[in-house]
Amino acid sequence: MRRRDAVDVIGDALTAWVGGSGHRAIAWVLGVPADTVRGWIRRFRLVAVRIRELFTRWAHVLDPGRGPVVPTGSAAGDALDAIGVVGVLAVRRFGPRSPWALASTVTNGTLLANTSSPWSVPM
Repeated sequence: MRRRDAVDVIGDALTAWVGGSGHRAIAWVLGVPADTVRGWIRRFRLVAVRIRELFTRWAHVLDPGRGPVVPTGSAAGDALDAIGVVGVLAVRRFGPRSPWALASTVTNGTLLANTSSPWSVPM
């Protein structure tokens, strides 16, 4: 049986991991299998640069005058920050919403999918 976890749960896991928590501790707090959290982390590591690039572009679509997303020193940290920046800009423009639900929408539900399907990139 395949699990489907809420995007906010996955986002909480990734945020905790970038913040320094291990996958077992994160899994225990969130009530999901440790292997599942480890899989999310592995996939996030693999696509972090693409995520940062995509969300940086979306940040400039939502606020063309905004400066660059400041590097954090890690690809995963940069990706997480870019998602957060777009989340903040989207809330300012469209009203309250979860940044992780927005990330799912921007990537057509494939933020961590292991497919070669490209995300919609703003022009």
